Amino acid sequence: MEEPLVDKTGEESLVVIEVKKQLYLAGPLIVGSLLQDVVQMISVMFVGHLGELALSSASIATSFAGVTGFSLLSGMSSSLDTLCGQAFGAKQHHLLGIYKQRAILVLTPVSVVVAVIWGYTGQILLFFGQDPEIAMEAGSYIRWLIPSLFVYGPLQCHVRFLQTQNMVLPVMLSSGVTALNHILVCWLLVYKLGLGNKGAALANTISYLTNVSILALYIRLSPSCKSTWTGLSTEAFRDILGFLRLAVPSALMVCWEWWSFELLVLVSGFLPNPKLEASVLSISLNTISLVFRVPYGLSAAISTRVSNELGAGRPDAARLATQVIMVLGVVSSISVSLAIILVRNLWGYAYSNDKEVVEYISKIMPIIAVAFLFDDMQCVLSGIVRKIL
Repeated sequence: MEEPLVDKTGEESLVVIEVKKQLYLAGPLIVGSLLQDVVQMISVMFVGHLGELALSSASIATSFAGVTGFSLLSGMSSSLDTLCGQAFGAKQHHLLGIYKQRAILVLTPVSVVVAVIWGYTGQILLFFGQDPEIAMEAGSYIRWLIPSLFVYGPLQCHVRFLQTQNMVLPVMLSSGVTALNHILVCWLLVYKLGLGNKGAALANTISYLTNVSILALYIRLSPSCKSTWTGLSTEAFRDILGFLRLAVPSALMVCWEWWSFELLVLVSGFLPNPKLEASVLSISLNTISLVFRVPYGLSAAISTRVSNELGAGRPDAARLATQVIMVLGVVSSISVSLAIILVRNLWGYAYSNDKEVVEYISKIMPIIAVAFLFDDMQCVLSGIVRKIL
């Protein structure tokens, strides 16, 4: 039987309690997500100071990697929001570890297929008419990015395993350590060892491996995960098709959003001045990706809250959580959009010393701010929709 939604403290207090629950989840998730996203951003920043060709080719390669690989892995792993969240709400704790293992098993062969595609990136870009110089450099960059595929998938699975148990602080702290470490790794590989843009790509793998290793150790050693992680199990090999039936629609929801942005960078390679246009669009979309972490964190929080409440048989509590997140989404969209406008004249210098690039960026930032107003709520609401797939 469903537990009553209104208790002695009254309906208004329940709203306040729900706001606190969501902020407790969303705050660390936003910070953790920002820090995870900043890994690739730092790599592009280091490459940007190597020259316009290095920046444009790394930008095209990063966008191609996002469209064909990272978005797919992130989307498929997001099915754990539903599976693990509902299992945790229903107190079937042992299932969380099984779901995590099953997701990693599925994502590994998917990564192999994507790796093969990445091996031919240069030829693919040339076939579609990209600038030959940029295409070849992009192909070289992405080949050094291939190892990161096999770490990124498990990383996303570990993050969601913890997130659905409301364990968000370990995710935030491990991402913080990784982001700080990534700056040092990039400096060593790009400048000290002279690997250039190849070093920046390889640094992503090292940093993702650092992050997933920290989370894996936490899950293995923390008493908080004792009931949800009981070790390797052959049950992970069962019902793979059932997992795919949820993972594929989840991936499509994430991919359509991701692709709509990243494809713009790929298309920029066809413009009259491809080096400049690809560089500017890459910086713009890196900025969008950065601020997108705010609604993404809210979306992850509402996914956890709704799945936990539905798993526990409390649909009214899930409905209240949905109403609260919509208000938080509106507040965040307005606040972030104003911040984007305020930093528009300075932001370009983080990526390039080229005055033309910086001035171009300052003109695009207000457009980004307007786009974010609409994109914010779409992302937040998608976190709710995933629960009813």
